[in-house]
Amino acid sequence: MSVEPIVWIVAALEVMAALGIVAYWIMWFRQPHVEPWLPDGYIDHEAPFVYSDSVLAIVLVIAAVLQVAEGPPGEIEMLVSRSRPVGESLGLVAAGMLAFLGILDVAYFTRTGLFRREHDGLINTGVVAGVLLLSVILTVRFI
Repeated sequence: MSVEPIVWIVAALEVMAALGIVAYWIMWFRQPHVEPWLPDGYIDHEAPFVYSDSVLAIVLVIAAVLQVAEGPPGEIEMLVSRSRPVGESLGLVAAGMLAFLGILDVAYFTRTGLFRREHDGLINTGVVAGVLLLSVILTVRFI
């Protein structure tokens, strides 16, 4: 088990992000999404992301647990390379997933005006910024 504070901090961020994803989708599916400013096809566009986000949440939690549980390279089976522990490799996978989803949201929200203040823009900006920030944190930490 790791005793390094940075390992625990990154793992905590990963778990918090996973919980945030779960909370987001619970709230999203409880909303009617009838605002007149929502783009045509909004529900059909957004709803399928629950699947990729669910996989992301699972990867984040598994990565966090392994990062905390793993010792120095060599103590458990390696993934990607012989010098990178599985938890770090999964952290990089999660970083890529976060980057992809964040960039996709930036493109869609910009194109449809969902970053405008009157269209829940502050919330949308916060979510996208958090997703992209965690992607950068994980990438910098594990490369």
